[in-house]
Amino acid sequence: MMKGLTLVETIVAIFVFTLTMGAVSGIIVTLYRTHGYTWEQSQAIEEARSGIETMVKEIREARTAEDGSYIIASTTDFQFSFYSDIDRDLAIEKVRYFVEGTDFKKGVIEPTGTPAVYPITDEEIFILSKYVRNNPPIFRYFDKNGQELPPPARRKDTKVMEVYLVINVDPNRPPQNFELKSSVQIRNLKRR
Repeated sequence: MMKGLTLVETIVAIFVFTLTMGAVSGIIVTLYRTHGYTWEQSQAIEEARSGIETMVKEIREARTAEDGSYIIASTTDFQFSFYSDIDRDLAIEKVRYFVEGTDFKKGVIEPTGTPAVYPITDEEIFILSKYVRNNPPIFRYFDKNGQELPPPARRKDTKVMEVYLVINVDPNRPPQNFELKSSVQIRNLKRR
């Protein structure tokens, strides 16, 4: 008597094997996608955190511009610009932090000429973080008593400013929004 598999048994075995391999492949693909998304989310959060740390350090050291302009150039909900020697070259740069689309960016203008000017066409722009999902303002401004300032009083009365970023690679997938918040007191405005 010969032992072997019938055609029906072979087809059933192939079908079961195919289903098993499909399920295993599906699980592996899902794990890779989840891992990739989680890694991308953590990278976006780390970029935003690093950008905020740099920004806070530069704002803390803000000072009067080379051309004599006030320490703070502009204060809006989604843009803050000021003057500071961010590269320690003894020249005061004009620095602008802002959000464009879902990107948190930094613009820097080196002073040129005598008397010094800050040509907007010379601004170098760097992306600090992507995936910013803010609905509320990113920047908030406070006076010496800690009271929040509405526009237009912000520029002349600001002593402390706050940055608030919401980061999320894909708002339609968990994990949900990650919020970063930091406050900074501008040293050279402390006594004014």
